[in-house]
Amino acid sequence: MLTNQNEMNLSSSPHARDRWSTAFIMRVVVLSLMPATIVGVVVNGLHSLLVVLSAVLAAVLSEFVFDKIAHKKDTWKDGSAVVTGLMLALSLSPSVPISMPIIGSVFAIIVVKCCFGGLGKNFLNPALAARCFLLISFGATMSTYRVVDGVTSATPMALLKSGEAVNITSLFLGTANGVIGGSALALLAGGLALWAMDIIHGQICFSVLGAFTLCMGLFGGQGFDPMFLLAHLLGGGVIMGAFFMATDYATSPVGKLGQTVYGVLIGALGALFRIKGGAADSFSYSVISANLFVPLIDMYVIPKPFAFRKGISHEYKEEKPLMQRIPKPVIVLTVITLIAGLALSGVFTMTKDTIEDQKRAASAASYQVVVPDADHFDVDEALDKAVADLGGNVYGTDYGRVKINEAFVGKTAADEVAGYAISVTTSDGFDGDVTVAVGIAPDGTVNGISFTELHETPGMGMRVDEDEFKGQFSGRNVEKFTLNKAGGSTEDDQIDTVSGASTTSGAVVNAVNAALDFFRATVKGGNA
Repeated sequence: MLTNQNEMNLSSSPHARDRWSTAFIMRVVVLSLMPATIVGVVVNGLHSLLVVLSAVLAAVLSEFVFDKIAHKKDTWKDGSAVVTGLMLALSLSPSVPISMPIIGSVFAIIVVKCCFGGLGKNFLNPALAARCFLLISFGATMSTYRVVDGVTSATPMALLKSGEAVNITSLFLGTANGVIGGSALALLAGGLALWAMDIIHGQICFSVLGAFTLCMGLFGGQGFDPMFLLAHLLGGGVIMGAFFMATDYATSPVGKLGQTVYGVLIGALGALFRIKGGAADSFSYSVISANLFVPLIDMYVIPKPFAFRKGISHEYKEEKPLMQRIPKPVIVLTVITLIAGLALSGVFTMTKDTIEDQKRAASAASYQVVVPDADHFDVDEALDKAVADLGGNVYGTDYGRVKINEAFVGKTAADEVAGYAISVTTSDGFDGDVTVAVGIAPDGTVNGISFTELHETPGMGMRVDEDEFKGQFSGRNVEKFTLNKAGGSTEDDQIDTVSGASTTSGAVVNAVNAALDFFRATVKGGNA
């Protein structure tokens, strides 16, 4: 029997040991997040502090309760639950109710972490998975940001998405509207400190930032404009994602080359979602998506072993068929995805014509609403040609991302012109495309507007479909409408915004203005 002096520590591989314990690393990470937390609380007020405390406490208690029920040792003492709760809280709006961080923390710890074996065995970043869960489950609540003078202002990313300018200094300091941990300066300070201490891997952080910047410059539509790139880099969770979320040990690759590939994937996906995605802030999904590829990256992006010699490697290399080298879960998920894709494709093919008929019926109904005196709607060659000449491109330069879909002449039973129905789509809505039918009388008076596509946040953006908002356009003959965010408009050309949905309200105003301009250019201009 071995004496205490000769006892050996037996464990499964890997056998590498580090001078820092898990608890020490977690404490350092918490300290590195303190600057962002302090700035967030100072800027956003006491409620944001309650959000942070609720998230952290719920995370720690969730792990404590799970350990007791599962008869496991007290893993909550290693501090990882504190880090998860804190990162989740910093990624939330300061206006969310206290129930949101509590629900998110419980989901992160119980479902994403503990149910998969605990620390080091989770395949997704718990904090980010919880944030995505809350966004999907409680979209309206999660989309509520800081209210100023009774109006919920848009986030910097929402403003960028709609083509508006943002204040770079506010983004850098963290005083802009957004999440609690929105200070790029504070996050950079904490992240660079972790990198300097070699707690996080620079290959991940800087490849994320580099790939994101490159892709935004190439495909963002404004080239490598420094102000444009800085605005996107400093906002939308890019800094937090690069330094704190993507670098999670359990959900990132082991090798340096694999870490670089992983970082490039996150940056490229983040740029793709930012440019083409419907949501203004979607960087969380890029990290979550890349987490799923980590097992494959570790399998196929393998660093060259020390003292490797190509000439003798074949003697020790065990060749296996490709199907045996691919993990069974990957094969199963691929098959399920293919089957689901084929099924969805089949359903789409079978219902495509029905869907198109329903869209045409909805459009016809909308045209009847906005040109009520019309008995029928005719195709006009000049209007058709004017729409065709646009080639499906964005209309003009003053209306954001607006496109003219089609235009018809509404006529009475006596075949007299009752008005014109113009269908316009704007891609600047808060939650995606908004399609609106605009009815215009022959003298240029707006009869009214009707929505044929609207997927905005319930209770907020969807309120543009209420008469209180859309009724403001009816019966007004103006050159151009302007959005009044202060409310209480007295002028015919002013439209009061929907409280909490200024982005969607502005998008609708731009769409109506584009329709008016198209009307003047084609009808009043003598083309129709």
